[in-house]
Amino acid sequence: MHFLGLIADSFRMAFFMFWDTLWPLIFGFGLSGVVQAFVSRSQMQRVMGNHQPRSLAVASILGAASSSCSYAASALAKSLFQKGADFTTAMVFMLASTNLVIELGLVLWILIGWQFALSEYVGGIVMIGLLAVLARFFFRPAIVERARQHLVDRNKATVGDQLHDPAGEQPLGFARRARSPAAWAEAASYTMADLVMLRKEMIVGYLVAGFLAVLVPNSLWNAIFFHGHGVATSIENVIVGPLIAILSFVCSIGNVPLAAALWKGGISFGGVVSFIFADLITLPLLLIYRRFYGWAMTLRILAAFWLVMAIAGLATEYLFGAAGLVPATHPTEVVQPSFQWNYTTYLNLIFLGVFAALYWLYRNRVRLGGGARYAIDPVCGMQVERQLAPASVRRGNQTVFFCSDRCRDRFVANPDRYVTADQPTIHQPESRRPNMSEQIDPICGMTVEPETAAAKREYAGKTYYFCGPGCAKAFDLNPGAVADSTRSA
Repeated sequence: MHFLGLIADSFRMAFFMFWDTLWPLIFGFGLSGVVQAFVSRSQMQRVMGNHQPRSLAVASILGAASSSCSYAASALAKSLFQKGADFTTAMVFMLASTNLVIELGLVLWILIGWQFALSEYVGGIVMIGLLAVLARFFFRPAIVERARQHLVDRNKATVGDQLHDPAGEQPLGFARRARSPAAWAEAASYTMADLVMLRKEMIVGYLVAGFLAVLVPNSLWNAIFFHGHGVATSIENVIVGPLIAILSFVCSIGNVPLAAALWKGGISFGGVVSFIFADLITLPLLLIYRRFYGWAMTLRILAAFWLVMAIAGLATEYLFGAAGLVPATHPTEVVQPSFQWNYTTYLNLIFLGVFAALYWLYRNRVRLGGGARYAIDPVCGMQVERQLAPASVRRGNQTVFFCSDRCRDRFVANPDRYVTADQPTIHQPESRRPNMSEQIDPICGMTVEPETAAAKREYAGKTYYFCGPGCAKAFDLNPGAVADSTRSA
């Protein structure tokens, strides 16, 4: 009976962790949806072509304005790199999109404290700066080109699959979108899609954190983390923090409840910070990097990220310690496991009303005129722009769009599981007069107009047109193989 009581206490702790962070989750995801709907990503690849300070700053801002899903961030970074973005800048974008987003800071503030929320942004900037400096040692040009070639080789088998719809509706200017019900419906769709996409990570994160907070004694945490050894304690904790993240399999915002449990267990301030940063090097994501870039680049990503995450955590701990901002004690409980009439309850009730309004906009998006440029990934539920989707598959005369190769592969393995008769994620191109001048980019499959193509190449008596310089560079690496694949497609 005592064991059953502990299990019940663990579930109760997990629920009240969720309850205490409900309103910041709704607020953060809602604001993120607005930003994603109103900030166009179509200009990203043109401003991320190098790793100069301005490009890195732009990549950080764009990353902070994007979704907080680690899988989606890795896929979008890959797409940006494939389209011509500098590799280091694409990695900075990926770091910012999972560590500088609004919802993460809000949940950290409520669950652990404002110091941790502030440290996430300060440490994130430190981490990005460190990566920019160290990238030249980890991501040498030869390794980057091999990674790009790896992407080309992967695309050979799917060169006919990546058919993006070029005739999609062009985005309105910001002022017109702000007055458009359709734009707000699209923002609500982004919010709902992000919540659906991250539901598993959040559920697992809260449940694991609840069980850790109740079942794991402090003596076990003390055996894992050094205590009372000064600098050695800080260094060991910031190294072990990412290791726990790698083994936990929990990424994105789902690792915040785990961070709260670790802080209760006695890990140092810097260890918590480095643990939160490390959601981009969990085992599932390392396997994704291997598929994108090959093992050589994946191991360098792991080493570079682990190093900058540990150093950023250590630097943040000492910086905040010098400013007197590190909490002096660890909590005995992560949250109070009971309902109370306080500001949290009132805010939760208010934001549940906000969520109802967002859900109404989402359900009525078609009637309001939204969704013309978007599709829903049928595997994870993420909303993606058709022309910028990292992956797609032709199924009969229809196109299915995905947030990442991971979702595409799961769909291809069992399409009937994800497609229903009324599935809105499959896009049937509108009938229109065929344009005989249109050409297909042989690398990514995007349709381009020869007159406006970003680049073109002559090979074996044929002209190839490209949507961007990245695809042209990929073609230059092995034009014969690409030409053969287009002839056999």
